[in-house]
Amino acid sequence: MPLEIERKFLLASAAWRGEVSRRQPMAQGYLVGVGGKSSIRVRVAGDEARLNIKAAVIGASRAEFDYGIPLDEGKTLLATLTVGTVEKTRHFVERDGLLWEIDEFHGHSEGLIVAEVELRSEDQAIVRPDWLGAEVTEKARYYNHALSQRPFRDWSEAEQRGD
Repeated sequence: MPLEIERKFLLASAAWRGEVSRRQPMAQGYLVGVGGKSSIRVRVAGDEARLNIKAAVIGASRAEFDYGIPLDEGKTLLATLTVGTVEKTRHFVERDGLLWEIDEFHGHSEGLIVAEVELRSEDQAIVRPDWLGAEVTEKARYYNHALSQRPFRDWSEAEQRGD
């Protein structure tokens, strides 16, 4: 079974911006609400669309299935069948042998920026860049599926601070 191992972090500063090698605007929508056994997402990024199914669990490791689909079908799914959407720009930073994906959210989650890194194992050591802040891997509200249902703008001030 395909497995995604990913850790999520807040950012301590904007210094990461100087290390960005490329960026990609994307929109994604969820075909089912939060609370089931899986997260089913359609993502449109540039001229590519993907259908993604992940186990709806919190933590660094979870089952993940990802498939390319025709762009027109992805756009139709996104426009007509989603129960919540997320818009963001993904910034790519390569550092110390790892690819950091830094998601800068737009729309109803404007102001939220989350860094993610995919790993080969849960215990893989990482060199923490200076700009990396608190880890939020275990906090469900930072998952895109949760943001599609309850965006950053609806969080309390304490939640927005990372409490």
